[in-house]
Amino acid sequence: MKIKNHRLQGIKFLESPNFNDRPMDTDISLLVIHSISLPPKKYNTTDIENFFLNKLDFSSHKFYKAIDGLKVSAHALIKRSGEIIQFVPFNKRAWHAGVSSFKGREDCNNFSIGIELEGADDDIFEDIQYDQLIMLTSLLIKEYSLINKDNIKGHSEISPGRKTDPGAMFEWDRYLANV
Repeated sequence: MKIKNHRLQGIKFLESPNFNDRPMDTDISLLVIHSISLPPKKYNTTDIENFFLNKLDFSSHKFYKAIDGLKVSAHALIKRSGEIIQFVPFNKRAWHAGVSSFKGREDCNNFSIGIELEGADDDIFEDIQYDQLIMLTSLLIKEYSLINKDNIKGHSEISPGRKTDPGAMFEWDRYLANV
């Protein structure tokens, strides 16, 4: 797999409307790891994709009332099966981090790439998800030279007290040792 024109080649690309341009002269210098499942702890649906595409039927599950109206995206999603889906080109500003801060810089969406793993804070992730995340992270480090192991953080680290993902079950040592 390779990156060309800020897009992964050979994978599904579903363009989310939930992005915009990064501020001028902003370098990509942070990778944020997230987890998501819709509805919570329900896997192998298309609800995440529909949510990022603004096509989710908010009446289809009671949990969705809490997220109705939110406009969210990530650059990429790694499903439980290992499938990678890209939603926003890496050079664009995906709406994944919300209120956030890293090394004194506010609004991490401006300078980060967001990768979602299909999962939950208190569930283990699949081996294939780690394999794909390691491969994708290695590609991103080669493509965007300011991203390194010190600039890879969980959503919980850039939005403490507000977010908890990717959660306590995410194996940071396993992941970072193989990047």
